[in-house]
Amino acid sequence: MPGQAAALLADGRRLRLQHGPIDLIIEAWGEPGEVRAAYGQAVASFDGLLETLVEELPQLRQPIAAPGPMLAGPVARRMVDAVWTHRQVFVTPMAAVAGAVADHVLARMVAGRQLARAYVNDGGDVAIHLAAGQTLALGMVADVAEPRIDGTIRLRHADPVRGVATSGRGGRSFSLGIADVVTVLAATAADADAAATLIANEVQVDHPAIRRQPAITLDPDSNLGERPVTVAVGELEPAAIATALERGAGAAEAMRRNGLIEAACLWLRGECRVVGPLDLKRGEEPRGTLEGSADDAGGGHGRRGLRGHGS
Repeated sequence: MPGQAAALLADGRRLRLQHGPIDLIIEAWGEPGEVRAAYGQAVASFDGLLETLVEELPQLRQPIAAPGPMLAGPVARRMVDAVWTHRQVFVTPMAAVAGAVADHVLARMVAGRQLARAYVNDGGDVAIHLAAGQTLALGMVADVAEPRIDGTIRLRHADPVRGVATSGRGGRSFSLGIADVVTVLAATAADADAAATLIANEVQVDHPAIRRQPAITLDPDSNLGERPVTVAVGELEPAAIATALERGAGAAEAMRRNGLIEAACLWLRGECRVVGPLDLKRGEEPRGTLEGSADDAGGGHGRRGLRGHGS
C-alpha cells in the first residue's frame, strides 16, 4: 500500500492528503496562522486512519443489521451510524466510508481553530464548516465524460447541511441503478454518502437497453456478491427516463420526510429532479475546484459530481 503523503497544491491554498485509496482535497479560509494550524491538525488526524479502517474492514463490509457491529475506530463508528437507519435494506457501512473520512478529518481540523469556512473533499463526498454569515457554492457535474457545471448549489451558515455527497453510475465503483448523478445534502457527509448511494440504487427502470451483471463477476472481492450492477445503459425514451427518476425521487422524498436528508438532486440523461428545499441554479459555474464522486451500491469510493467555492 502506498505511504501517506501530504502537500499543498500548486495554488498554495489547498492541502492534499493521500494514503492508498483515500485522496483528500482540503481548503480553509481564515487568518494565515489559523489556516496553517488547521492544516497541521488535518495532517495529524490522517496519521494511522487507513490502517485502523483496514483492521475493521471485514466487519465494515458486512450488511448492517441488529444488534450492529462493535467497532473501535472513530471513522468506522461514523460509518455504522450513517447506515444504521437504512438497515431495512441491503447496505454495508462501506456505503458511508468516504463521507465518514471527510467528517472525521474536518472535525479534527477545525477543533479550536477560528476559520470562516473549510471543507474536506473525499472524492466528491464533502464535509463542510461554515462560520456565521458565511456561504459556500458547490457546482454539480452531471456527466464526467463532459465535465461542465450543470447546476450550482449555495449553502449558507443557517442551512442544516454540513455534508454533500454524490453517487451514481459511471465512477470507479458499482451501482445498482442507472442514475448519472445523485447529489444529496444532509447533516453530515457520512449521512449524505449513505443516502446518495441508496437513492442512486433506486433510479431504475426495466428496459432492454440496460445491461446488468452480477457484481462478483466483475470484482471477486465485491461485497455486493451476486447482486446485479449496471454495466451499460443504451438509448432510453423520455418516458423511461422519467420513470427511473421518479422512482429515485420517491426514495429521496421518503428519506427527507424521515429527517435523514435535507435535499437531493437526481440527474439522468440531462433530465433533473429536485427533492426538498434545494437552492439550485442551472448551469452557473462557481470559481474553484471541489471535485466529485460516484459511490459503490453497497459501499465504495469513486470520483464524480461536485465543484465549488466559498463566498
